[in-house]
Amino acid sequence: MKCQPESLTLNCGGSLLSLSQPIVMGILNTTPDSFFSDSRATTERTIKERASNIIAEGAGIIDIGACSTRPFAAEVTETEELQRMRQALRYVREELPDAILSVDTFRASVARMSVEEFGAAIVNDVSGGDADADMYATVARLKVAYVCMHMQGTPQTMQLAPTYTHIVGDVITDLSRKVEALRNLGVKDIIIDPGFGFGKTLEQNYMLLKQLDAFHIFGLPLLAGVSRKSMIHKLLNVSTADSLNGTTVVNTLALSKGAHILRVHDVKAACEAIRIISYMHNID
Repeated sequence: MKCQPESLTLNCGGSLLSLSQPIVMGILNTTPDSFFSDSRATTERTIKERASNIIAEGAGIIDIGACSTRPFAAEVTETEELQRMRQALRYVREELPDAILSVDTFRASVARMSVEEFGAAIVNDVSGGDADADMYATVARLKVAYVCMHMQGTPQTMQLAPTYTHIVGDVITDLSRKVEALRNLGVKDIIIDPGFGFGKTLEQNYMLLKQLDAFHIFGLPLLAGVSRKSMIHKLLNVSTADSLNGTTVVNTLALSKGAHILRVHDVKAACEAIRIISYMHNID
């Protein structure tokens, strides 16, 4: 069992972020329809409060989303996403000028604005570059870290009938092609995300979790984003609001498989899971 991640680093705006111990990426959604209401913040006060709480509870990265990518989410125009993202980034930068910011977007224009105007250090693309042909070249030109996630279909279609020959092998093959394309353009800081919940059935999600350590074949940081997703609350027959305990269990399993980054709604609980498993690993 893999309990300790490799000693990797990310270049975040010229500073090296160590992943010798797993870190937490806290979710801040500026959308009115994200699937977990407690992560939503749409006013100056709530955005600043949410960002401050994410850092105070121990997260190393704030991940800001301005376009919901939950299953069957309504499409948001580029103009609206840009407006939401610009507002959120401005408020967060006023409150936390030195925080490491990630932007959850599949649009190159939003990524470019976020980096050039507000110094975002990471682009978190749920489509892995499939939604915008300009994304890879944009990330390469901006010289920022890039979360390359696997998704089958789009948020509007991904849960209709996800089909694979072999879930783990198919996802690795798809991500391998994308990593090669990114490297050919000179992108150096790539984070791998197998895309839990994005075009996967309940069983397929848990097969990915069971074999998560297979993704270390890339030799790249590995992100696990399972927080309060349907793979947890549907299995346990509880509501999204009541799925924190299940989320902590799944996050701990991901850590045991060598996840470097946990993307979560509940930062404190995730940080506690990291502290416990890291302590256990390091005692004689």
